[in-house]
Amino acid sequence: MGKEVSARGMCMDKYDEILLAWRNLNIRNVAELEAALNGYVVQFAYHSGKMENPNITYHDTREIFDHDGVTNFTGDVRTIFEIRNAKDASNLVLDAFARKTSLTPEFILELHHELTKNTYDPRRWQVGERPGAFKKHDYVTGRYEVGSAPEDVQTELADLLDEIHQDTIRTNENIFTAAAYLHARFENIHPFADGNGRVGRLVMNYFLLRNNHPPIVIHEEDRKLYYQSLEAFDVKEEIAPLKLFLKAELVKTWDRPRFLRHAHVSR
Repeated sequence: MGKEVSARGMCMDKYDEILLAWRNLNIRNVAELEAALNGYVVQFAYHSGKMENPNITYHDTREIFDHDGVTNFTGDVRTIFEIRNAKDASNLVLDAFARKTSLTPEFILELHHELTKNTYDPRRWQVGERPGAFKKHDYVTGRYEVGSAPEDVQTELADLLDEIHQDTIRTNENIFTAAAYLHARFENIHPFADGNGRVGRLVMNYFLLRNNHPPIVIHEEDRKLYYQSLEAFDVKEEIAPLKLFLKAELVKTWDRPRFLRHAHVSR
């Protein structure tokens, strides 16, 4: 028990150091954001994609992001589409950051279209499901079969976004709690026929970026704890397990000497 508390304390201290380093970067435009995210975008795309598709590799992700193609690929072409879509969605986020686009249902639909275009299977297509559109049929996920009814999705998503925008006291902790809640509730609503996890992770990170907070890579090797943390919200509406998990993932993402040196620069 003592070791667990100590480990959590170290994680919290490192979180504060990472947050200070990010704030000291004083990001004012998209060029400075791209510089700060150097290497991060590929890591996020790889881990977020592999969470849903085990055929995604880091090599292929890097090749598509750097060269817009992969040589000698022999797998399912859907994998290539998913990686290419992740690149397009990343560019959409950067453009939205530059334009100071608000997090709205319309923007989330844009993200969903970019992430899922050319990947919907014939079965979904035949029943009217489309990239960039809310689900038309009832899909549930997980042990506890969560997921809003199709007719309730738009209202529940709009209410969720209103909730996170209402908090006028933007302390660091409030921002992080709001981000965790946004992600948990988004996955609980399950607004799309496919791509909910990929969209939800990107939506959470766009919210963080808009609030001058570093984004998070949720590492695919940590998926078991990730799903358990989401399940805690589904069952008991407890956000604390997901917050602890996300802070640990944030530390795992940004605990690099080259980045952390910014925490010790006077501004």
